[in-house]
Amino acid sequence: MSELPKKVIICAALAGAATMKNQNPAVPYTPKEFAEEAAKCYKAGAAMVHVHARTDDGWPTHEIDRIKATHDAIKDKTPELIVNLSSAVGMGKTAEQRIAQIVAIKPAMASLNTNTMNFGLVDRKTGQVVIDFVFENTFTMLQNFGKAMEENGVKPEIECYDMGGLDNTLLINKQGIFSEPMNFNFVWSVAGGQNFRPESFVAMYNALPAGANFTTCGVGIEQYPAITMSCLMGGHMRVGLEDNVRTPNGELAKGSYEQVEWAVKIAAGLGREPATPAEARKTMGIKQK
Repeated sequence: MSELPKKVIICAALAGAATMKNQNPAVPYTPKEFAEEAAKCYKAGAAMVHVHARTDDGWPTHEIDRIKATHDAIKDKTPELIVNLSSAVGMGKTAEQRIAQIVAIKPAMASLNTNTMNFGLVDRKTGQVVIDFVFENTFTMLQNFGKAMEENGVKPEIECYDMGGLDNTLLINKQGIFSEPMNFNFVWSVAGGQNFRPESFVAMYNALPAGANFTTCGVGIEQYPAITMSCLMGGHMRVGLEDNVRTPNGELAKGSYEQVEWAVKIAAGLGREPATPAEARKTMGIKQK
């Protein structure tokens, strides 16, 4: 592997669709809370925030007006930031509901999930299933969502929960759907996806198409080992309360911004430093928004 790039893109996933204030009171629900937390993350070193908008009482929503209000509140407070909206807006949403808000709002970037899979909440100690559903992402959805994003100037962030998701994307891209560079996110340790293992990470890395970028996120205690390996391999880092509510010492994080601060420290130990939003846009091929 060649010399590591100096700059590392740090993304903060602020809420997700499932993390609630009873798990960590810093989880944002309102547009104002999202904007304030995003600004703290930017100050700490994040170039991008990943957003699942919520209702005032914390439920994930596909309502375009609410998602737009959240997106716009972030951009109004911190215009420099890249806002990456989720195309997975909660359980039971239709394909039309999931993509309509992306087409309407046209964020700089949006998540694009790559395979249908079990997805839920399972107690890691007992194996007891708490939440259980099938996360539907068919080939047709991968194709249609990818086309819709590219046609509307939204750069896809291609979410791979295992090697199959990466292979699905490469298969569909024989149609020439995705503009270069392609941007992948390796997602580790979701119940229903692949657990974090260094050898699996290397296999995913080796399967990437030429010129692609990659970042990674890990759920729970796998967050910090996963982002460390990504940084070590020349990739980028995602932290945030969507994935993990704690810091490496086990304490509740004061916010996603505190996890960004930890990511900056990890990167510094490997001789890398946070990319600015402008640098991140150039690296990932994102149009200015």
